[in-house]
Amino acid sequence: MKTAYDLIIRPVLTEKSYASIADKKYVFEVAVNANKTEIKAAVEEIFGVKVESVNTMRVEGKMKRQGRTQGRTPEIKKAYVTLKKDSKAIEFFEGMAQ
Repeated sequence: MKTAYDLIIRPVLTEKSYASIADKKYVFEVAVNANKTEIKAAVEEIFGVKVESVNTMRVEGKMKRQGRTQGRTPEIKKAYVTLKKDSKAIEFFEGMAQ
């Protein structure tokens, strides 16, 4: 059985994700086989917040080559999590959003 910590791999920390923290929107890299309800439950369990919606996006891996050999980097899945208005913010991100 998958735990919440198996589903949420890491936060995505980019300029675009920093800008959306003020609106209580957070971006996480999640397991490729995780669905929206599992992601919602995992975020609520780990951070103790109320999630309003979850949008997901699969990012295909890039083609890389070295000499004649070519391959692909692993694909990832991102989850855009929006918190409810009455929910508290995620403490992990509080010092980062200025």
